[in-house]
Amino acid sequence: MDKQSLIATLFRPDSIAVIGASATKGKLGNSVVRNLLDSGYDGRIYPVNPKGGEILGLQVFRSVGDIPGDVDVAVIVIPARFVLEVVEECGEKGVEALVVITAGFKEVGHEGQEAERKMVEIAKQYDMIVQGPNCLGIINTSEPYNASFAAGTPEKGIIAFASQSGALMTGILDYSLMEKIGFSKFVSLGNKALLDESDFLKAFGNDSDSHFILLYIENVTDGKQFMEVAKEVVKKKPVFVVKSGVSEAGARAASSHTGSLAGSDTAYTVAFKQCGVIRAESISELFDIANVYDDMGLPAGNRVAIITNAGGPGIITTDACEAMGLEVAQFSSDTIDYLKEHLPPAAALYNPIDALGTAQPEDYTVCMEATLRDPNVDSLIVLLTPQAMTKEAETAQAVVDTHRKFPEKPIVTVFMGGNSMVYPRIVLNEAGIPVFDFPERAVNAIAELYHYTVLRDSLKDETPPKFDVNRETVQEIIREVREDERRVLLGHEAHAIAEAYGIPVAKIKLATSSAEAKEIADELGYPVVLKIASPDIVHKSDVGGIEIGLETPEEVEEAFLRIVENAREGRPKAIIYGVDVQEMADQGKELIVGCSRDVQFGPLVMFGAGGVYVNFLEDVAFRLAPMTRTDAKALINETKISTLLKGVRGEPPSDVGALEDTILRISQLVTDFSDIVELDINPVFAYKQNEGVAAVDVKITISG
Repeated sequence: MDKQSLIATLFRPDSIAVIGASATKGKLGNSVVRNLLDSGYDGRIYPVNPKGGEILGLQVFRSVGDIPGDVDVAVIVIPARFVLEVVEECGEKGVEALVVITAGFKEVGHEGQEAERKMVEIAKQYDMIVQGPNCLGIINTSEPYNASFAAGTPEKGIIAFASQSGALMTGILDYSLMEKIGFSKFVSLGNKALLDESDFLKAFGNDSDSHFILLYIENVTDGKQFMEVAKEVVKKKPVFVVKSGVSEAGARAASSHTGSLAGSDTAYTVAFKQCGVIRAESISELFDIANVYDDMGLPAGNRVAIITNAGGPGIITTDACEAMGLEVAQFSSDTIDYLKEHLPPAAALYNPIDALGTAQPEDYTVCMEATLRDPNVDSLIVLLTPQAMTKEAETAQAVVDTHRKFPEKPIVTVFMGGNSMVYPRIVLNEAGIPVFDFPERAVNAIAELYHYTVLRDSLKDETPPKFDVNRETVQEIIREVREDERRVLLGHEAHAIAEAYGIPVAKIKLATSSAEAKEIADELGYPVVLKIASPDIVHKSDVGGIEIGLETPEEVEEAFLRIVENAREGRPKAIIYGVDVQEMADQGKELIVGCSRDVQFGPLVMFGAGGVYVNFLEDVAFRLAPMTRTDAKALINETKISTLLKGVRGEPPSDVGALEDTILRISQLVTDFSDIVELDINPVFAYKQNEGVAAVDVKITISG
């Protein structure tokens, strides 16, 4: 049976064994059995404990083998030292899925890691799947059944949630009960020994009870697989994620510009964007979004109407909309005329609507009905502040009544205040209308749902282009560098690799003497550039290892000697192979294109403003390879320098098509050769339309 079929059994088992069941209230084995019973699970429950007897009215079996019938799922809550033996017994029994709640595996060190490896080995031997270990359990409200030790069961709903943290799940469960947020599935990933976030994401995507997916993850097991699964799932339903464990330590250690700019978290942000997943910044934001979706669904567009009884909150909400990519709707003339007829003369009518501090529930009804009828409005934010004449509860009821009359457009409310707003918020919550304390959270939730629709619609079934390239040359150069026991390629080697993949490069050759440098310069034509050729000197200008604009043979010979002397003085231990002599390219707009390799997601391509200030400007964007033409266009357009490339203040536009080709060829190169761990081309000169680009300085580092 395939993995997804086994996960379907995990979600809907006909029989469950609880191995380590206990009659003692408060113990995990007791909590799991109690939750199964309390959740209304109507399948067969088999408590297992060597002592036998009875637990909560159920017969206890001394071992899995003693159970008379089939067992679909076994929940394991016994000490870690006994787990492997029990997993073997479950395999012999024909159990299909294991939920290993027990901790004490990979998370405790080498010994636990080895035990976890053996657990997976045994499970695979018997075609079993494993959730966990070190997890809270699993809850399916659709069946229903609760095979966890959580304190309670969430309300039935349409949100599927998987979390790498079991403790976080318990807090969210408690919060959801207070906020009346319903869930379809509630899954604790634990150590992800066999089943991981991609497996459950795929299952949630195929689950008709789950319309909205939330993930809390600290890492992904397989980045490529996650992206493949997510791209398919987001076409059907929204996927939102909180990714923790953010660290920049790896970025600081990298020697190249690309590595130093691509922090370890960058690949996750880029991966989520490329596969249509929206990344929330916090758990509270994640559930703000879930709350609005659960009650209101997706907005049809980004045009928002705002109604308030106070100017300040209306302005704050307007600013938040514009900052978060929402449009403050332009009302139709019919809407303005209607509002003018029914509101006091002092009221502001042109969005945000300020119905004044004297606004009564009927005034709010007028405003809500007018805006919800307006074809230029996609969603509505209703703000209320407690003032002397404010009828908070009655206004809340007016919102409820209006929503029933106009259910097709989302209404999100912001009832600002303390004690006076407690009951009105209850009224709104009971009616399934999202209510917030402050405007920014409400705006952000709507904005993120809208951004999901934009990302989803931008996903295309597009194939990365395949250029005609010379792989053999690249293979030969890498082989020679390895034989030389180096990781850093010399300039002429890196340029040769780029040229083999059709990247336009400035011609370059290695000189081992001043006389040879002169000969090469004569061949290439003047002016030329000379650069020290040493794998130990990354930043050549720091040691006086580069000279540009050399116009005569005499200048070339003198520069060769100076550069070698400077390098020996500045880096006495550096191995010097000679000096690269390179033709001097015409000046163009200075750009950078590069790549670093992420351990989870593979090659991460970077583009942005280049030159000596690249690390200070940090005007760069990233995409994961392999890239499509759409990816390349989006990568360029995310940077500020893209505006200059289009032509400004009378300057002609640059050859963006040639730049896209260069980016795509680099994408193909680093996809084809996993040996390349870092690549920088800085600068790439971009010339006028139809005049192409030139890669001026190429650096490549290969794996050890």
